[in-house]
Amino acid sequence: MKVILKEDVDRLGSVGDIVNVKPGYARNYLIPRNLAVVANPKNIKEFEHYKRVLRQKAEKIKNAAQALADKLSSKVLTIKAKAGEEDKLFGSVTTIDIEKALTAEGFEIDRKKIILEEPIKRLGEYKVKVKLHKDVVAELTVQVVKDE
Repeated sequence: MKVILKEDVDRLGSVGDIVNVKPGYARNYLIPRNLAVVANPKNIKEFEHYKRVLRQKAEKIKNAAQALADKLSSKVLTIKAKAGEEDKLFGSVTTIDIEKALTAEGFEIDRKKIILEEPIKRLGEYKVKVKLHKDVVAELTVQVVKDE
């Protein structure tokens, strides 16, 4: 049975894809949960228009993410932290601290989008990646300085 997916479905396809599934799977799972509709000529025509609209929205979102990435890449974020001898921090700088500093600078970015290999434990300058979109990753410079 051919169906058109209304949402992304794991191991099956993404929005607007026409996929062939077993009739029971379509009737008992996909269609009742509003994940798919039967692929008849009327629904196919409607989804072609819907896909064009979605593609335009996705392009706008990607462009906005790219503009934000350009702003972040030129930004040097300074975080003050207490440090002891040999520039070792008491504690560490984590994604939560970076999120708070970004919010203070006027950027609303969820901490889950900040990619930090491991917590920062020393003073210095670090490159931190921020995944703003599935295709857009910004590299932010974080400078950890001693809090007096």
